[in-house]
Amino acid sequence: MEGRLLCWESESELRAQDDPVLLQSRVLLKLLAAEEKYIPCASYFQCVQKEVHPYMRKMLTSWMLEVCEDQGCGEEVFPLAVNCLDRFLSLIPVEKRRLQLLGSTCLLLASKLKETQPMATETLCMYSDFSFTDKEQRSMELLVLNTLKWDIEAVTPREFLPHFLELLNIPAEKSYLIRKHTETFIALCTNDCTFIALPPSMVAAASVAAAVIGLRLETYSSFAITNYLAHAIQCDPNVLRMCQEQIEISLESSLRQAQRNRVPDSKSVEEMERSSTPTDVLDIDL
Repeated sequence: MEGRLLCWESESELRAQDDPVLLQSRVLLKLLAAEEKYIPCASYFQCVQKEVHPYMRKMLTSWMLEVCEDQGCGEEVFPLAVNCLDRFLSLIPVEKRRLQLLGSTCLLLASKLKETQPMATETLCMYSDFSFTDKEQRSMELLVLNTLKWDIEAVTPREFLPHFLELLNIPAEKSYLIRKHTETFIALCTNDCTFIALPPSMVAAASVAAAVIGLRLETYSSFAITNYLAHAIQCDPNVLRMCQEQIEISLESSLRQAQRNRVPDSKSVEEMERSSTPTDVLDIDL
């Protein structure tokens, strides 16, 4: 489903680059038509899960993001892994002691789809401080695949990014900076329970708008870019602005948390030195 087919070689890795042929309106329309199929249930904490709560999900996804960054994964891996996580949690109750195992398994599956060299189960066990075994992860992998009917290549906000940059006709010299800022916002939204049930296209469009406006690019006005992207994804501009405002609120919250973490007291220093399991992971600084 991605707009990526061209493959470029480098000394360190193989990465697919955006194929201009696939950045056409018909491909965007197909993504918009398919995205609803992969949106998790908004109320799974209340209706499905007995032991898992929103703060646990945030600590787990923060840990998953740290693993992705430490492993140098592509930007597609984290949103896809969290989508698998949320869709599974929408269907099957999970004991909190098995939550990290589930998150690790979703990372494994996403990396198998998006990376030329996927993560090893041994590596993921190590990141969990060996809180589960390789055998347990293999069993969980089969459970996740069967629960999701082996349909794990979901549409995520990251799929829409190259299409929106193409639609906005952003100059090449500014495209990279906007892309990196947008990817940061997408990761922020992926980590925040507020955005679980929003369409990926809306999250991506709001993230692009927030990035362009935040960088103060004089070529683009806030009103015009939001209206244009809303039209592209067939969405009410006011709803897209609300999503954009929520991103700004989440960013401010993350920055406040980062500021508090910069001046730790003796207790928080002790907590930071403890095990790296999700119940002990501090929020990631985006």
